[in-house]
Amino acid sequence: MNVIFFMMSCITDISHRGIYSDLMRKIRDEGHTLYIVSPRERSSGVKAGLSEVDGVHILGVRTLKLQKANVFEKGLGQVLVDSQFRLAIKREIKDVHFDVILYVTPPITLSGAIKYLRRNNPSAKTYLLLKDIFPQNAVDIGMMSKTGLKGILYRHFRRKEKALYRVSDHIGCMSPANVRYLLHHNPEIAAEKVEVAPNSIALHDAGEMDATFRDSFRKKYHLPVDRPIFIYGGNLGKPQGIPFLISCLEANASRQDCHFLIIGSGTEFPKLKEWYLQARPESVSIMGALPKHEYDNLVRSCDVGLIFLDYRFTIPNYPSRLLSYMENRMPVLCATDPHTDVGSIAQENGYGYCCLSNSVEDFTRILDKMIHSDRQEMGEKAYSFLKTHYLVNHTYQAIMRHV
Repeated sequence: MNVIFFMMSCITDISHRGIYSDLMRKIRDEGHTLYIVSPRERSSGVKAGLSEVDGVHILGVRTLKLQKANVFEKGLGQVLVDSQFRLAIKREIKDVHFDVILYVTPPITLSGAIKYLRRNNPSAKTYLLLKDIFPQNAVDIGMMSKTGLKGILYRHFRRKEKALYRVSDHIGCMSPANVRYLLHHNPEIAAEKVEVAPNSIALHDAGEMDATFRDSFRKKYHLPVDRPIFIYGGNLGKPQGIPFLISCLEANASRQDCHFLIIGSGTEFPKLKEWYLQARPESVSIMGALPKHEYDNLVRSCDVGLIFLDYRFTIPNYPSRLLSYMENRMPVLCATDPHTDVGSIAQENGYGYCCLSNSVEDFTRILDKMIHSDRQEMGEKAYSFLKTHYLVNHTYQAIMRHV
């Protein structure tokens, strides 16, 4: 079959690991012909046009900035990307017949390009991988409003969101809470078209890290070798509730029975770095983003994964960073809003503890509990749950059983 996959990140090859590239390789390896449509932001310097790499066809489309931009440029870019993708498809691959049309959120503005493909491929199945519920997520953290001038923008994007749901034959959500949320807030969607198609990875089991190598790797980054390390790795932006993270670190800054390692980048990283330089906390280390291989080894040398989400969220996020923790046989601590099920699933299945991200005392309580738990046993449960629920074949089968 011919499959087309819309992406909002700049894809130049599919050799690296990740929830999308792993799925793309799975589609290719199952014998399908894959076309990837991917943006080339105006400032990226990456060439646009059609190319063939790693056995897949990649169509790079010139766009405005869609990520790591101010809200106005990002909003305008997402408005324009629909027509930019549609024109590029007409110009480069209009004669290709597609059987499956895949796309992810964000953005929610691609309904025009998808409708164009449906007109030219009336038998094709359209499948939305719902990774972000926009614009409500922006409302939750104060970046958008339902009233006033920003309300106009909200209503525009809400119409686009509903149009995307209408054009989708099937919608794959990250977790059961996402399914419930989507159907509750969009009652016009038929329940039978919504299902769980989770964040998933191709398993790369590196085994347990040798203790000597682990200690040497920790020493390389000036980390203690005599206590458990709790690691947070990934984006450090408004969705992660960085002020609460700082409060938790501050309350536990002088502990001698654990250490905190925060690695990443994002719009809120400078705020975190400023606090760190002023407070000089004994039990905390802060690092910028690392190369993937180096980051993976650093994760393997740690003991517990951390997940933080802003308490204000009413949408049930399900961070993909969870998967790298589970793959490395690590239990997790989740401090989140009341609506996500990422923490409750971890706790119910024995591989983590959870609390709400509005109480430093509750975070410290589950931190103490984790320090005195059998973390190795919990890590094995995390790894087992990953193999049962979050491998790329689970997502692939969810999509392809409809074709």
